[in-house]
Amino acid sequence: MNHLPQISEAEFEVMKIVWKYAPINTNEITERLRLATTWSPKTIHTLIKRLVTKGALSYEKQGQIFVYTPLVGEKEYIEQESSSFLKRFYHGDLTAMVSSFLEEERLSDQELEELRLLLSQKKGEH
Repeated sequence: MNHLPQISEAEFEVMKIVWKYAPINTNEITERLRLATTWSPKTIHTLIKRLVTKGALSYEKQGQIFVYTPLVGEKEYIEQESSSFLKRFYHGDLTAMVSSFLEEERLSDQELEELRLLLSQKKGEH
């Protein structure tokens, strides 16, 4: 897997909007984030610029408007972050992570059933 840029939590919020709505212009990104956060337009513009600098977003100028598209795939990025998290906190041991999660979290019967279904589907693939 090629190495993807490091994206902060705030930048990730911008990326989620772009992944969902791209191509999307600066004003649309700002409006959507203003509904979900307390960030000022200036903060949002700074985050967008950082993502362009990091190579996570590309833009095209259409008249006076900048329209953004992602250069990083959402699925690819989340897979990398999940793998990094697993290595960092559980030495890459998925069973240890799941076991820890099951001990700490109160899962509903529906969540447990969904996990059982996922595991049985995976088992059937082998």
